[in-house]
Amino acid sequence: MTHVVTENCIKCKFTDCVEVCPVNCFHEGENMLVINPDECIDCGVCVAECPAEAISAESPALIDWMELNAKHAKIWPRISDKKLPKKDAEAHNGEPGKFNKYFTENL
Repeated sequence: MTHVVTENCIKCKFTDCVEVCPVNCFHEGENMLVINPDECIDCGVCVAECPAEAISAESPALIDWMELNAKHAKIWPRISDKKLPKKDAEAHNGEPGKFNKYFTENL
């Protein structure tokens, strides 16, 4: 079992989760983070640290997000240090429909 970053990370990209990850399994795209499922040890430390509550344990209901995380973890660079969130992160936290509005595969 692993954890997965979901839609609410988009346009927020808080990196509190990165700072506490003992195996550095996060990868960074232009406007969101993903977790590499092959490296996640399912410790769950990141879940409590995410201000956007955008990290969940894998489940059948999250299959699309699990696939997106796995795909982009192979493309995007690893991130292991905390950074400042997007400048308008708080305004986008909790916004519905962010994937269709803002998701990009860019680095």
